[in-house]
Amino acid sequence: MSEVNQTYIERLFLDYVKINTRSDPSSHTVPTTVGQVQLAQQVVTDLNRLGVQEVKYNKHNGYVTATLPSNSKRPISALGFIAHLDTADFSADHVKPQVHPDYDGKDVLLNADKHIVLKVNEFPHLKNFVGQRLITSDGTTLLGADDKAGVAALLGALEYLIQNPKIEHGPIRVAFGPDEEIGRGAKRFDAKGFGTDFAYTLDNGQPGQLEYETFNASEAAIEIEGTAVHPGDAYGLMVNAVTLANDIVSALPKDEVPEKSRNHEGFILVNHFEATVGHASLNLIIRDFDTPKFHQKEAMLKDIVTKINQRFDVPRVSLNLTEQYQNIGDEIRKTPYIVNLALDAYRKIGLTPDIQPFRGGTDGNAITAKGIPTPNLFNGGDNFHGPYEFVTTEAMALTAKTIVAIVQEHVDQFGHHDNRPL
Repeated sequence: MSEVNQTYIERLFLDYVKINTRSDPSSHTVPTTVGQVQLAQQVVTDLNRLGVQEVKYNKHNGYVTATLPSNSKRPISALGFIAHLDTADFSADHVKPQVHPDYDGKDVLLNADKHIVLKVNEFPHLKNFVGQRLITSDGTTLLGADDKAGVAALLGALEYLIQNPKIEHGPIRVAFGPDEEIGRGAKRFDAKGFGTDFAYTLDNGQPGQLEYETFNASEAAIEIEGTAVHPGDAYGLMVNAVTLANDIVSALPKDEVPEKSRNHEGFILVNHFEATVGHASLNLIIRDFDTPKFHQKEAMLKDIVTKINQRFDVPRVSLNLTEQYQNIGDEIRKTPYIVNLALDAYRKIGLTPDIQPFRGGTDGNAITAKGIPTPNLFNGGDNFHGPYEFVTTEAMALTAKTIVAIVQEHVDQFGHHDNRPL
């Protein structure tokens, strides 16, 4: 396989990160910010320049979609690849990308005036990129590698396939969506219109990583009504909402918390606690990879609330439990080819597979729920969501190369898919 066009990918990336696409949870527009529309329109322009077909910006859901038609005489099924346009809740105005050619493995001065330094002892992954073209911000904003590295890499893969028409491939569908960082964009994704049996997101991670499991997730909103009276006259009358809120928190498992959990372990997090004698509000999130254990956590919380309410003549505690997303692994395991295809492609290009449980949610959760099982690959960046974010041109090129390898492996496995159980 010849090399993908690194110059093209880097140029796109440097252009894209200069557009502020920070999403806004307080906005009710689609997308939530005008910068995302600006970037979407730029991606439309770049796709049209490449010569792909069915390029469309859907103003109702904020997605850009396009198709590279099949060049095969065989009925090879379509593959889908998805990246997101928005960036996280961190300063993204006037991003000034800096390219550090032939990175030497030492600390990187991002901003002399503000004495901002990207330090190797704090971010040891930097040593993996010695000799590469390291790209950072100036330390006053994020960079936007999450997920503009994925966007640029995906266009780089399309450019490579177009420039190498002898590479046989089936239909390739691509999508670039808004508002991933606030969990809204993929809920509007037109899965039926996308028209693939499965897809891959390109959202964070180092080369070789693959994530086909996410948390099951729900949010619990608890309201507690107390009875506030003068403490001197409180006997038999006061119901202290602060005490009831503490009783709820005290009844939760002490070791099933984020600071004591990792890998496939779940947790319950109390992330908001506001209380007076008369009223208290709690907000909790429940997370677990194991679906039965997840539902056990939900049932336990319901039981805690029920037992507290049984102390009183009228219920004092209300619980509103909202499911946020489900573990995509439950669906993906039904069709293991989706994961095995990517892993087989990784190995063919010399990547060591690194399967990781994703301790959060991605666009893949909503898209999987819509009927298109969607695990996550990687985009090659690091230190996401902050001023020390970085990526290398070579890592983005490797992401593009991996996409091409998956496309080729899908052709090679036509008629005999690798469906070994995961």
